[in-house]
Amino acid sequence: MEEQARSLLTQQQNARSLGSRGDMSHLPLHGITVLSLEQAIAAPFATRQLADLGARVIKVERPVIGDFARAYDTRVDGLASHFVWTNRSKESLALDLKQPRDLDVVKRLLKKTDVLVQNLAPGAADRLGLSFAKLKDEHPRLIVCDISGYGDSGPYRDKKAYDLLVQSEAGMLSVTGTESEPAKVGISIADIASAMYAYTNILAALMKRDKSGKGSRVDISMLESMAEWMTFPLYYTYKGQPGPKPMGASHASIYPYGPFETGDGGTVMLAVQNEREWANLCSVVLEDADVAKDPRFISTSARNQHRDDVKKTILGKFATLSADEVLARLDKAGVANAKVRDMDEVWGHEQLQARGRWTNINTSVGVVPALLPPGISSTADVKLEEVPEVGQHNKAIFAELGVEE
Repeated sequence: MEEQARSLLTQQQNARSLGSRGDMSHLPLHGITVLSLEQAIAAPFATRQLADLGARVIKVERPVIGDFARAYDTRVDGLASHFVWTNRSKESLALDLKQPRDLDVVKRLLKKTDVLVQNLAPGAADRLGLSFAKLKDEHPRLIVCDISGYGDSGPYRDKKAYDLLVQSEAGMLSVTGTESEPAKVGISIADIASAMYAYTNILAALMKRDKSGKGSRVDISMLESMAEWMTFPLYYTYKGQPGPKPMGASHASIYPYGPFETGDGGTVMLAVQNEREWANLCSVVLEDADVAKDPRFISTSARNQHRDDVKKTILGKFATLSADEVLARLDKAGVANAKVRDMDEVWGHEQLQARGRWTNINTSVGVVPALLPPGISSTADVKLEEVPEVGQHNKAIFAELGVEE
């Protein structure tokens, strides 16, 4: 399926050049410079999205080894999958901030920086003299975005925070998996949540600066970002009410809603939200309208109480059909459905292909496919430049600052 995506790129974009896409002055963040002391996922994903919108993003990372996310795996022709995803269109500046000369380079860059982003260990930026409190007088228009696990105050301030740990603290594991076996979300959702709030708050801070002329601080906590996303379960347990039970891929209170196996070994996901849809599923998909009238199945609450009976009834029919046949019947009945795909199938997803969502980017090991950012319809409306090597831009940036490398 990856080959399908690559072939699609050739067909759809054979006239598009790689690397710089030409004049980017029309992009909304063109002219904005972001300096980021970043590592892992949260800050890099936030700043990559700023780069997508045209910002110049200078990524400060350790000499030689760089951002430790570079070593997560070697799945993209030797490069790390996380790193390729979150670091395109950036300039890499390799510095040892414990060395006065290298720290001075950062301070020189701050004179032309609009936004400083950092997700270093708690307190590290302040010790380097790079906190908002220590920079605001000299750089009154500077926006400083700090991303941390738990914030810069409170009893958890100095705790190490990794994605799984924050998912645990935010209650995510209490609503995922099954009652017998909790499960984390399969992607770095706490990092992604904090990245998205950093991204949107930085955009808001830039708008605020346009009005006030002054910079500001953006303080993003992974725990607070995840807690916001967990607010439905929080309200669900208001005043000590029982929490939602982890139901695997099923819904906690609506049924049928979740995965069902088919006769060819496939699995389809379906969701019945109301009685009309349930009646359609029975008459069109199961080919037995009387099922909808069964007292055990007459309402959402009744079906929820008799899940095993509902499932047995549905699987009895699905066992005679292939996944594609079931999906076709569900579409005909107007019942929401989806195919349960693996990653190989997503590479060749027909909807992504039909909407031209694939483009490409350069890396040190060659061209790789990349998805256009959501909301962007053309490569002309996004900056899509290469994924940098460690320190790739040191020489150019040092020359720009008038500093000997």
